[in-house]
Amino acid sequence: MPQLVESSAPLLAHFKHLEDPRSQPLLEHGLLDIIGLTICAVICGADTWVDIENYGCAKEEWLRGFLRLPNGIPSHDTIARLFAALDPGALQNCFLSWVRSVAQLSQGEVIALDGKTLRHSYETGGSKGAIHMVSAWASQNRLVLGQTKVDEKSNEITAIPQLLAVLDLHGCIVTIDAMGTQKDIAKQIIAGGGEYVLSLKGNQGNLHQDVEQLFQWTRKIAFKDVTHEFYQTIESGHGRVEIRRYWLLDGVEHLLDAPLWVGLRRVGLVESERR
Repeated sequence: MPQLVESSAPLLAHFKHLEDPRSQPLLEHGLLDIIGLTICAVICGADTWVDIENYGCAKEEWLRGFLRLPNGIPSHDTIARLFAALDPGALQNCFLSWVRSVAQLSQGEVIALDGKTLRHSYETGGSKGAIHMVSAWASQNRLVLGQTKVDEKSNEITAIPQLLAVLDLHGCIVTIDAMGTQKDIAKQIIAGGGEYVLSLKGNQGNLHQDVEQLFQWTRKIAFKDVTHEFYQTIESGHGRVEIRRYWLLDGVEHLLDAPLWVGLRRVGLVESERR
């Protein structure tokens, strides 16, 4: 069970400026009561509005330690209607403000940006396609820092900058797959005080080919007189042995378009061998 008795005021304080979209004279349940109840319920595993109501009924005595609940636990329909009417952007900003206050990102924290399609979010036989989200995952804190929905007529390239804009990147390392390997995204990460590790594939044709040729040449000469780092891991299990080799090269200033990639200092190669 989340321990919020002493810290509940700071939690709810992050939502106190959130505009309540409901008609004020008819309110039976306070905005902060519903938000506090929902956060506690979701932390404890609630997946549906009914789950949230059931959680509230089961934990009402404990919840009254920091929530007002003048008319008891709101129904699942009341909770659902409120969240349907709330401004999603304003709600996310309040939630991220709270997350930042409780999750102190350490220097060198890896923030992994990744896109996923939500299961069962499409409309069978209808015009509604599946919902695709881009999430920011803090690896050390094991916490999702934020999410942005990808517009149906767009892709992750447009959603990633929106997500980066609401994150505090100072001292962090942002990792993104090849879809997000874009000059403007790299520039935004550096401007936000972070660093990046970006996957390089065919979507960056000339640069990808240039890096491939660079590693072909340096490996051919066994990295003689070439400033580099090497690391290797060997893992075994389930009848397999997997060997991963990693190389990092300096001297990227001669690569094609290198000056256009703000903050670019090194290029790397990962080779995986499975036996």
